[in-house]
Amino acid sequence: MYNETVLDHFHNPRNVGELDDPDGVGEVGNPVCGDVMRIEIKVKDDRIEDIKFRTFGCGAAIATSSMVTEMVKGKTLEEALAVSNRMVAQALGGLPKQKMHCSNLAADALHKAIEDYRRRLGRPAPGEAVGKDGEERPRAGEDEDPCPGCCGKIGRDLTALPRSSG
Repeated sequence: MYNETVLDHFHNPRNVGELDDPDGVGEVGNPVCGDVMRIEIKVKDDRIEDIKFRTFGCGAAIATSSMVTEMVKGKTLEEALAVSNRMVAQALGGLPKQKMHCSNLAADALHKAIEDYRRRLGRPAPGEAVGKDGEERPRAGEDEDPCPGCCGKIGRDLTALPRSSG
């Protein structure tokens, strides 16, 4: 079902944990399958200096969370906002159709963390729920094939892991 890249990010997730005093936090969940993601960012000079995540969910949810953190670490906020669900899935070498909602969650959590950071600074950007390329992402739970009974097969709870992991 999953390719080697997805399995690697599931078994060896990158950037798991919490940041001390994050600049922005994004939390999303899918009530259909129970996946929950939290992404925290540290920003310096409009770049994502550090990023951590905690996820409770299936293998694809954990893999997409891990991948999105690798994709945007060191990038500008604008570059990070341009990351779409399709880009996350492509970076992982593809996901099964019924798992595409997981990449929506990862991109949405990232964008919410950036929106939270900007809100804290008093400068939210309108329309940030839409990718900078104009691509509208379905919100969690709105995709055509929501996680039909798949999340119980392979999953982990990364919400209770130690605070720091590379």
